[in-house]
Amino acid sequence: MEPMKYIQRLLEEDIRHALHRHKSVLLLGARQTGKTTLTQRFNPDLLISFIQPDIRQRYEKAPSILKGEVEALRPQKGAKRPLIILDEVQKVPAILDAVQDLIDRGVASFILTGSSARKLRKGAQLNLLPGRVVALRMQPLSTLEFPQKKIEDLLIYGSLPGMTAVKNDRDRETDLESYVTTYLEEEVRAEAVVRNLGHFARFLELAASESGRIINLRKLSQEIGVAHTTIGSYYQILEDCLITERIEPLTQSTTRKKLTKSEKILFFDLGVRRLAAREGIKLSRDRMGHLFEQFIGLELLRAAYAKHEKTKIRFWRDPDGPEVDWIIDEAGAYTPVEVKWTNNPAPSDIRHLEVFLSEYPSSKTGYLVCQIPRKMKLSGKVFALPWQAIQEIVKN
Repeated sequence: MEPMKYIQRLLEEDIRHALHRHKSVLLLGARQTGKTTLTQRFNPDLLISFIQPDIRQRYEKAPSILKGEVEALRPQKGAKRPLIILDEVQKVPAILDAVQDLIDRGVASFILTGSSARKLRKGAQLNLLPGRVVALRMQPLSTLEFPQKKIEDLLIYGSLPGMTAVKNDRDRETDLESYVTTYLEEEVRAEAVVRNLGHFARFLELAASESGRIINLRKLSQEIGVAHTTIGSYYQILEDCLITERIEPLTQSTTRKKLTKSEKILFFDLGVRRLAAREGIKLSRDRMGHLFEQFIGLELLRAAYAKHEKTKIRFWRDPDGPEVDWIIDEAGAYTPVEVKWTNNPAPSDIRHLEVFLSEYPSSKTGYLVCQIPRKMKLSGKVFALPWQAIQEIVKN
């Protein structure tokens, strides 16, 4: 079996830049997004993985051990600081106090990785060691990192690095099933101490099916038979474990009084979403169109994360009128993006974009993302764009 070829990740340059500035890094991302593979490229002086129970228990009993081990690596005056990597740091949250002290004293630089934010909280806030670390988000592969000519594969099997390396569809299906079973259905709910595992398993299936749609807590509450507040807490578990992304609507308008205020949820990877929803691989055209819309939303989110600026991805919906799939919000400057599963865009496809552009003066250009081979102009302010070029919309 050939070794898996390393795929250059966009975050590698960001991590190197942070370390060059003597900053430490907190790298958060769901399991199998490639955190460990990426961090191994930095040749640490000390690597500790809290995945292994015996190692985790050692530091749980005495977090101060880390101080002594790192102090032993402390360089002579003027020498390069040692680099310490702590993998799955959320499993020993108490270790962050020792890390904070070592960073404050300039003893070492750290790369901390985690696949959950739940146990890194202090009260309602994440303990991201503010001012001490650069927080980065690891995602499945974007189209900039792994150009994929077959959009159907991305919609059905997703873009986790390990899955893209598997050529056989049956093997990919097996691996995705394993991911959902061993990670989502066991680790996530075990970490969250879910009381009724049957309810959570049913919620997971329904939440995956509803990915990309507006959250309806009461509807899910009725289907599963638990309080809507419990459904809200289940969604929070998925978000904390970096399995879902919460998309807020754009609600500011001088002309519309009934804009949707409820949020959308997107699963972080479409292959994982499909297996969690217990869907097959033969999907209808309408379903593929809905998945295509989610795919573009995820690509926009990844581009926004890469900017490290206050760029938000939103959506816009008037229940009695027009709606736009995605809105790129760059400090109040809006770029509307509509998504259509077509290779022959028609004027009717952009009518909601035109409405949005007329109602929001800060919006200069709208985009229709579809399956055309190259960019084309559809009207004075609206362009059709190939899906392969989607990240160009979030300007560098």
